[in-house]
Amino acid sequence: MVRARPVPPSSPTLTHARVQPLRRRAQFEAVLASPPMVQTAHFALHGRLWSADDAAWRATFGAPGPWLGLVVPRRWARRAVTRNAIKRQVRAVAALHPPPAGAWVVRLKRAWPTSEFPSATSAPLRRAVRAELLQLLAQRLPQRLTAHRAQEPAC
Repeated sequence: MVRARPVPPSSPTLTHARVQPLRRRAQFEAVLASPPMVQTAHFALHGRLWSADDAAWRATFGAPGPWLGLVVPRRWARRAVTRNAIKRQVRAVAALHPPPAGAWVVRLKRAWPTSEFPSATSAPLRRAVRAELLQLLAQRLPQRLTAHRAQEPAC
């Protein structure tokens, strides 16, 4: 029997701009050139807010809106099934909590311990990854951005 997935009460695509994927090497290099904005135990979030004044920025990214790239190296997730599961979790959390207009790269920076998570796609691993991504995108990033805006001089 096939079960339908539950539909969230309010669709994020209706209220927010669609998160576009980073595809070109120049886009990744432009974002990864900056230090991580926020970090958790296993993930780092690099990012730049949208800048309409910067011509190189417009040439690299084109339209404004949230752009999201994923870096899940084989060094930290040996199995392809694990890398793909982590990427699916990042996309799902970004759909629920879209970052502001700009370019963002979520980078896996440490391996998940195989002693705790022996299966590549176990439910405990999925829950742990999702919890850490929610902390990264839904809690720490908004806190960092509000702190950053508070430090900007008023015109």
